[in-house]
Amino acid sequence: MPNDAIAPRIKRLLVEKLHLEGLTPESIDDDMPLFGDGLGLDSVDALELVVALEKEFALRIQSHEVGREAFASVAALAAYVEGRLATVSDAHAGS
Repeated sequence: MPNDAIAPRIKRLLVEKLHLEGLTPESIDDDMPLFGDGLGLDSVDALELVVALEKEFALRIQSHEVGREAFASVAALAAYVEGRLATVSDAHAGS
C-alpha cells in the first residue's frame, strides 16, 4: 500500500479516534508535528493512536518499535506503517 494511501487514513484516525475538535483530516498537513506545537498530542493520545493503527492496518506494534521519529508527523507515521506492512507482506509471501 503506497504512502499516499496511508496518510489520509492516518489523518482520519487522528481526527476520529482522538476527537480533535475543529480539525478535519484535510486540514492536517503531512509534515505537521503530531506533538508539541503541532497537533499538541500527548502520551495518552500516542497510546490511543497505536491501538487505532493496529486495528486499522492489522498490525502489531511493540512499544520498543515505536520511536519519536516514527511519530514525528503524519508523513513519518505513514512511512513507518508502510514499512511495517511491507515486512508483514514479505513474511506472508515467504511462508
